[in-house]
Amino acid sequence: MAVVANPGKAPLLPIEVRTELITQVVADIPRVKVGHFQGLTVDFAKNNKISVIIRGLRAISDYEAELGMAQTNKQLLPELETIFLMTKPEYSFISSSTVKEIARLGGDVSQFVPPAVHSYLKEHVNFSRGAEII
Repeated sequence: MAVVANPGKAPLLPIEVRTELITQVVADIPRVKVGHFQGLTVDFAKNNKISVIIRGLRAISDYEAELGMAQTNKQLLPELETIFLMTKPEYSFISSSTVKEIARLGGDVSQFVPPAVHSYLKEHVNFSRGAEII
């Protein structure tokens, strides 16, 4: 699994924390490694001998954006394939923006995030002060 530092987004948690939390969440899954990077996905794939990217889709709008990225990646690195997996319908509405907004307004996000993430957020993020890391 790869966590990307996307300069166009404002994530709640630093990339190192996100990487560590994902590592905890997938610890029981054999052969899964977690890393992070900045820059082009194709460079990360090439440097790590990755030939397939698996991307999750929630809605048709995700597909349109993801298809463009997959085609660009294929142009830059022809041996890189992208596979799309659809989410279960009951999770199709969940996004990081939605989860952050629920938490910011004092709601319980435990049903939307893994237990390790929920524990970290409760301990380290003060949502009453605009999602400030404490």
